[in-house]
Amino acid sequence: MWPVKHLTFPLALVMAAVCEGNTEKSIFLAPATVNIPAQQPTLEALGLDVLTPTRTSIRSHLNASFPDAGSAVGSATWFLLDDLRPSQRYELRVCWAATQPTDFILDVYPLEKVWETPDLIASLASYVESRASLGTTQPVDASSTATGGKTHGRGRTRPDSEASVMLLRVLAAADYYSHDAVVMTRVDPVLVDIILDPYLLNVVPQSLAPTVVYMTLVAGLAWALAQRIRNHLLALTSSPGQAVKKAM
Repeated sequence: MWPVKHLTFPLALVMAAVCEGNTEKSIFLAPATVNIPAQQPTLEALGLDVLTPTRTSIRSHLNASFPDAGSAVGSATWFLLDDLRPSQRYELRVCWAATQPTDFILDVYPLEKVWETPDLIASLASYVESRASLGTTQPVDASSTATGGKTHGRGRTRPDSEASVMLLRVLAAADYYSHDAVVMTRVDPVLVDIILDPYLLNVVPQSLAPTVVYMTLVAGLAWALAQRIRNHLLALTSSPGQAVKKAM
């Protein structure tokens, strides 16, 4: 039997793999298509980063803050979910390193919900204004933007007057404590991957489809192998009895 100390290093490797990152997710159904408002502020004018079924991932630094009386849930970052398929199920995931302890809350809203809720529209306006002050709200022309899964732009990706669109609000609150006063007064932005994952047949996320296929193949091969071993064992156990009958 191995001494306990020999198990320490493998266990540390396993724990390191487990603690490599964190994930927060939200599942929702895409709404029916709606008329995109033409009056200001238009979706293009908001200049939000966009996720679509063909542009499924954004890597970005999100602002976070310690919860306080003014913001009990941290800093808000807004995104546009565009060109969705009505009634299709989607999964949103935020992935970040475990070395940056942060609490994330994902909220997905239809456009009319945001326009009709003072707190939401105020949060969205504040976020857009803060980006405008940094000069980061200029929309990117969809015709000049690559459509790969890792690319993202700002503004709507299609000029349709009707579309299934939603707004995503990500709340990020720092979740750690330090005796260093500087660390407690300034929270570094958190590097995250934000992923939009459509469901296949509204049953399983598209990203898990290869895993499901692999597990199905492994299960099928295991069943076939088990049947073959079973038949072989039955043949071995029945052979002596048959030999005795022939001898009699």
